Amino acid sequence: MAVDFSNAVRTDKGVQVAGIIMQEIIDKCEGCNRIQEFDGSKFCNTYPQPAAKWRLGDCNFATHIAREVKGKAKINPLKASKRVAKGK
Repeated sequence: MAVDFSNAVRTDKGVQVAGIIMQEIIDKCEGCNRIQEFDGSKFCNTYPQPAAKWRLGDCNFATHIAREVKGKAKINPLKASKRVAKGK
């Protein structure tokens, strides 16, 4: 859900959009497609506190990070042969 900054108001705590205080992005957010600029500052249009998303690792909303895709799971050969026999 992207935030619409057209009704945003700057306060001393940050930018308030629909009753939610949006905090500025951090350095790790640079390059993400979800960044939106308002009054010369950059904000994430998906999450109000970007620093909290990066605290425990990579942000799951980040579009600029290439995530590793895990290899295929091992298939039990006996089950695979039964699937082939059934025609699945």
